[in-house]
Amino acid sequence: MMKHLVAVISVSVALAIPALTSLAQGNGEQGQVRKEMRAGNVRSLREIEERVLPTMPGMQYLGPEYDPAAMAYRLKFIRDGRVVFVDVDARSGTVLDQKR
Repeated sequence: MMKHLVAVISVSVALAIPALTSLAQGNGEQGQVRKEMRAGNVRSLREIEERVLPTMPGMQYLGPEYDPAAMAYRLKFIRDGRVVFVDVDARSGTVLDQKR
């Protein structure tokens, strides 16, 4: 029983180390957008939100996503059970699309 527990813990740790290393190095969506912001390639999420949120009266803001390949933010809103996505160019801050 103890050997089985040790084996399970060892496997769990072995699987977790690459994921933790990736997070520590800033890989992933959040790390990518930080890297692009430091390089001056994209606007901050705060700046994007300051532009878009006032244009969505009566909508509840659910949060953002960042697509590093498209260099775009997707802001998600909801009102009366209807979800609305607003895609914004991360470089210019221009709204690209609004999907209901």
